[in-house]
Amino acid sequence: MDRRSFNRRLIAGGVAATGMTSLSPASTSNAAPAAAASPKTAPAGGLVRHLKLYAEKLANGSMGYGLEKGKATVPGPLIELNEGDTLHIEFENLMDVPVSLHPHGVDYDIHNDGTKMSRSHVEPGATRTYTWRTHAPGRRADGTWRPGSAGYWHYHDHVVGTDHGSGGIRKGLYGPLVVRRKGDVLPDKQFTIVFNDMTINNRPAADPPNFLATVGDRVEIIMITHGEFYHTFHLHGHRWADNRTGLPAGPEDVSQVIDNKITGPADSFGFQVIAGEHVGAGAWMYHCHVQSHSDMGMAGLLLVAKEDGTIPGHEPHHPATDGGHAH
Repeated sequence: MDRRSFNRRLIAGGVAATGMTSLSPASTSNAAPAAAASPKTAPAGGLVRHLKLYAEKLANGSMGYGLEKGKATVPGPLIELNEGDTLHIEFENLMDVPVSLHPHGVDYDIHNDGTKMSRSHVEPGATRTYTWRTHAPGRRADGTWRPGSAGYWHYHDHVVGTDHGSGGIRKGLYGPLVVRRKGDVLPDKQFTIVFNDMTINNRPAADPPNFLATVGDRVEIIMITHGEFYHTFHLHGHRWADNRTGLPAGPEDVSQVIDNKITGPADSFGFQVIAGEHVGAGAWMYHCHVQSHSDMGMAGLLLVAKEDGTIPGHEPHHPATDGGHAH
């Protein structure tokens, strides 16, 4: 089990489907297509979850969040909920400076805000519990429509370095938060990509994060931006709908289909693609399409392998992947 992710394997117990089944090599043009397995979908929420999370310094001078002592990562672990769930996070500060945990997109009261201004941070060596809640969409008493919590969100420190936490974010104290709506399609693999100033996942230009999938995998990208700059996120060979899920709801869905999206500090979005759909296996680049940013190293690879494991256009001596969450 990949301990970096607190996702449906831990909170819902589900396993994602393997995706579309391929036609037999013996199939002919007039043969009936093989049946496709229906994708797994998110269940209804309403559960109360509990999680232990740590903040600690890493050997390279970075800071990270982790599910176990000594195993913090940048980005931090994926936290995944369903609308209606409540999450209690027992948060321990293993560092020698104050730190906090502040979420985007979910419900929390002022005592769970994760800021110095609300005195909801955590001193060195101390522990506190943060509570996040989510809700489904519905109608308010006045008849107006209330949106739900579902979306691609994120969490981060709001304290280290300054009263607003710019030092902590710069050093890696951030992570992905996904809230599902009942019926949302679940992916086979999930990858978090964070444009943080001029880095990707705080990695140097000479060592960008690459991600590995196989043709036909349903891949989910969770994209987050931090720092001082606006970027554009572009993925070669694949495209998605510019809506909440990245998936068109049907033939009448008017959402724009895109392969490039402008993103600024604290923005987050996500989408799903079928790896290699209509384009095949390959070393598919993703990058910031601000040209000077790309030239300075804001580029990596979505490595889509054939069933035999080979990746056209990829030299096998290069490092293959930088984590990700598989189901």
